Amino acid sequence: MKKIITLVLAAVLFGLLAGCAPGTSVQVNTPQSTLQLSAPGPNPMLNQGDASGRVSRAGAGLWHGIIAPINLVISFFNVDIHMYEVHNAGSEYDFGFLLGVLLIFSVLGLFIRMRR
Repeated sequence: MKKIITLVLAAVLFGLLAGCAPGTSVQVNTPQSTLQLSAPGPNPMLNQGDASGRVSRAGAGLWHGIIAPINLVISFFNVDIHMYEVHNAGSEYDFGFLLGVLLIFSVLGLFIRMRR
């Protein structure tokens, strides 16, 4: 059973990697809509300041990653709230954001494990 699960997970991972390659897109047709899966495109606001001239860097990315789950819920009720800052410094911000998301889910996982 473990070999089958490993094989299925490897196939899914290979499919995800192939679908996320630059310039690649996968189109899924359903009876009611068409879903196109592809890697995100370039950010036109990269290294451009917001209205106050600020560009978010790793520290802001870390904070935005930590509060991302809360912002996701709030964004369903307020269209002006987003999870991700588009006026950012690129890879530096992305690293901080992913580190923040990893941190918050790790802490939540520890709390859940401690309660058992």
